[in-house]
Amino acid sequence: MKACSGAGRKNAYVNLALCILLWASIPVITKKMLLELNSLQILFYSTALSTLVMAILALSRKKAADWRQYGKKEYAIMAGLGLLGNYLYYLFLYGALSKTTAAEGFILAYTWPILVLLLSVVFGTDKLTVKKLAGMLVSFCGIIIITTQGELTQFNLTNLNGDLLAIVGAFVFALFSVLAKRFDFDKIISVFIYFLSAFMAIVPTVLAFSTIPLPGSDVWPWIIFNGVFVNGISYVFWFKALAGGETHILSNLLYVTPFISLLYIALFLNEPILPSAIAGAVVIVSGVLFQYAKK
Repeated sequence: MKACSGAGRKNAYVNLALCILLWASIPVITKKMLLELNSLQILFYSTALSTLVMAILALSRKKAADWRQYGKKEYAIMAGLGLLGNYLYYLFLYGALSKTTAAEGFILAYTWPILVLLLSVVFGTDKLTVKKLAGMLVSFCGIIIITTQGELTQFNLTNLNGDLLAIVGAFVFALFSVLAKRFDFDKIISVFIYFLSAFMAIVPTVLAFSTIPLPGSDVWPWIIFNGVFVNGISYVFWFKALAGGETHILSNLLYVTPFISLLYIALFLNEPILPSAIAGAVVIVSGVLFQYAKK
């Protein structure tokens, strides 16, 4: 794997920072939307808006030649990736959160950055070292401290089916990230196809197992923000980050996301930031800095 240039690495971390700021808002946004919608309905509206936004970006910024560079095989691969990361992942994630506790599901779902690193090793795009793995595990300990509020001995698994769904969902998104990086498609075109294929899958799903209600005016701002930014444009940022940065560092830095989530929760849901959250953040940052330290 070629070394990333200084400018490329800097751009990668800027894109990652944007991802973290957006993805950290998921708990608040989801809680707001769940006041009126179930998980399938949220996924339907989110995917519909994300598809629309990416269609506008793709059609306005890409020329005909950009689209013609790919054949049926490449577009089929993009569609398959969309079903993997933009449809199946959210089905597993929402299914897990509906069966298990938020803390438990959150910990298990955030095993995906570690799985990104491990799958990168399997596919030969990164090398696993003791230092990288140790840094990842240290940061993961920070996640456990935050989500258990420091009561480590009180954390017990509550629902095996929910736990398995969370773990499978984490694996699905990690596989999606690694494969998408491996194929190196145009970021805007590919993300549009990802969401288009996911939308084509969620429509029959929601019609078969739920309904499509018209949300109230209080929920629409959250739906729009989630569909346009959190679940839409953030994917472009994520794949640009993967293209220009080092996988193990990017994956580790993602563990800052839950702490930023706590700041959002305190601001929008009036929940206090606990001392355990501060301690967890220190552990997370320590894991990141450990990987930067010289041998």
